Amino acid sequence: MTSTEQAVETFDSFDPATDRVVGTYPVHDAAAVDAAVAKAREAARWWASLGFAGRAERLRRWKGVLVRRMSELCDVVSSETGKPRGDAQLEIVLAVEHIEWAARHARKVLGPRRRSSGLLLANQAATVEYQPLGVVGVIGPWNYPVFTPLGSIAYALAAGNAVVFKPSEYTPGVGAWLVDAFAQAVPEQPVLSLVTGFGATGAALVRSDVDKIAFTGSAATGKKIMATAAERLTPVIIEAGGKDPLLVDSDADLDAAVDAAVWGAFSNAGQTCVGVERVYVHTAVYDEFVAKLTERARGIRPGEHYGPMTMRSQLDVVRRHITDALAKGGRALVGGADAVGDRYVQPTVLVDVPEDSEAVREETFGPTITVTQVADMDEAVEKANDSSYGLGSTVFSRRRGMELARRLRTGMTAINAPLSFAGIATLPFGGVGESGFGRIHGPEGLREFARPKAIARQRYRMPLVMTTFARTAKTDELVGKLVRFLHRR
Repeated sequence: MTSTEQAVETFDSFDPATDRVVGTYPVHDAAAVDAAVAKAREAARWWASLGFAGRAERLRRWKGVLVRRMSELCDVVSSETGKPRGDAQLEIVLAVEHIEWAARHARKVLGPRRRSSGLLLANQAATVEYQPLGVVGVIGPWNYPVFTPLGSIAYALAAGNAVVFKPSEYTPGVGAWLVDAFAQAVPEQPVLSLVTGFGATGAALVRSDVDKIAFTGSAATGKKIMATAAERLTPVIIEAGGKDPLLVDSDADLDAAVDAAVWGAFSNAGQTCVGVERVYVHTAVYDEFVAKLTERARGIRPGEHYGPMTMRSQLDVVRRHITDALAKGGRALVGGADAVGDRYVQPTVLVDVPEDSEAVREETFGPTITVTQVADMDEAVEKANDSSYGLGSTVFSRRRGMELARRLRTGMTAINAPLSFAGIATLPFGGVGESGFGRIHGPEGLREFARPKAIARQRYRMPLVMTTFARTAKTDELVGKLVRFLHRR
């Protein structure tokens, strides 16, 4: 090491099932982050110059690398999160669908479109187009380290931006793999680049010269990011988790509803922002639903059907929520007080839990579920909406699905199937309230990463010119008469 060189701080990534070190990565400081953003700024100019067709062709190259090397990526995801390989593959497959959709539809959504110029300015040709922002900073989560960040990255790239990606400190290897795969497909410029580290690295990215931040994580961290971004008036997209409800009507297909509840609550060890945490069941089918749910839940085995808790500190949150629910009169039909181990949490089904308990009010982010009996769906909607969160929701009803979905105060609702909105590339993904704001996916997701540019072009000179000091009293009189004729009724 020379006198001008300094040792770079590093950190290790661990397999949460075994604590085996699976990789070592640098802790990028503010200077390193700023340097990455500066390089991305240059790359953004080249990337934008390719146009929609050029970017789409390269995004499809990247998609091809992901598909051809999917088994390898599954290994990296599984080793850093502990999730089964099948679940890792599922999130990769969904991410690939989103890359393809963004590449295919960016021109249609963001390209120039004619607008009406109105009668008073009929001599003007009005056009709106969406231009790239420049450089987008993406701060990704660990629970779905491929699917979730690519919902921002792919759409930002398709819109013509360069991206600096800061993955979770729990899944830096996944982030590095994705960026390396992109460089394989697009070697010319660092259009997608990586910074790794902890909260300070993320804060440095927010303070840097980026044009927008897309963040997925907790509401508390989202508020800190917003406060920091406000220093430079940097716009943000915040996806901050949820406490998602499932409503089961009296005419629901109970087997399908139970299957959705089990998958929504326990897949990925419950570490799903749009997973099912609360269930409200019509009194007419409550007993049957609970019996079926209990039977199914007892057959779910951690270590086989889902992995360990990726973030060890979350074990304390899950334990606290279960303990509080039981102390307030709730009953555990499956799992319960002893469900939380050193790495894994047993599936836990809680009933008779008061609505003011932590297990109902706060995001648990573990394999637990509360089930509450309601007199009718009006009560179900009222209880479901009585939350500071508003991300996803699910409804099972043969007759009233659309009606109930529209009444739920959430950004997304799936009817008669679990979490289906997340996999449909045309639908926007995001929430309200403590779940954040802004949207990824679909046309709305593309527009989040572009700025609208309005252009008015005069085609010919009008007889009545209003925007000139040469305007006469006669012109004013004629304009007044015209407006009264057009708008007096």
